[in-house]
Amino acid sequence: MKRSDQRQPNQLRSIKITPHILDYAEGSVMVEFGNTRVLCSASYEPKPPSFLMGSGSGWVTAEYGMLPRSTHTRMKREKTANGGRTQEISRLVGRSLRACVDLKSLGEKQITIDCDVINADGGTRTAAVTGGFVALALCLKKLNDLSEIKTIPLKHYVSAISVGLFEDQSVVTPLLDLNYDEDSDIGTDMNFVMTDKNDFIEIQGTAEDGTFSKQQLLDMMAFAELGCQQLFQEQAKIIGSFFPLKR
Repeated sequence: MKRSDQRQPNQLRSIKITPHILDYAEGSVMVEFGNTRVLCSASYEPKPPSFLMGSGSGWVTAEYGMLPRSTHTRMKREKTANGGRTQEISRLVGRSLRACVDLKSLGEKQITIDCDVINADGGTRTAAVTGGFVALALCLKKLNDLSEIKTIPLKHYVSAISVGLFEDQSVVTPLLDLNYDEDSDIGTDMNFVMTDKNDFIEIQGTAEDGTFSKQQLLDMMAFAELGCQQLFQEQAKIIGSFFPLKR
């Protein structure tokens, strides 16, 4: 089949991760999945949230948002982060990144990952997770350099990618890394969050106007693994010098 941007079904969009975008954040990157661009920053606080006071454990949390003209038509600026979709994606990013950090080794500190969508062309949440991990790693490296923490408490890499099922004349084909047009047309799409050990942190998916088979799910998982492995290579270009990607 032909995709609108001429990619093969198992091909990612062009991926670009640019570090040190912000002057003041402890870690920051601009992550680009094709025309989707998300600014990710990591901010350090030397104390944990109140529910972890005295526990000896730290915390990683996230906030996600979209700028008004990141979409095809202007969306209202969100006054709080309590909107349903915004809150859901914020929690997804937070869960995904906490899974890669040894929170006891972090100690009673908190790191907040802010993910602001500059331009949306599908896959904003997967880009937020992928870029958020690199921003987090840069933040932890800086804290280690400043002797705020004794080690860099990362356990593994984390990235995320979308996969959908496209049906044409009864032939169903998985598609990797959906752009906006594909995401709008496809009935079945899933988001996968994975580690570089090929373990899953989270899988989100639904068939909006039909069903999918066990084999189709396995096919989508295989595409996700392929895509995430390529994303790990892109992340390693930025952080591999202090947190090598294990093969």
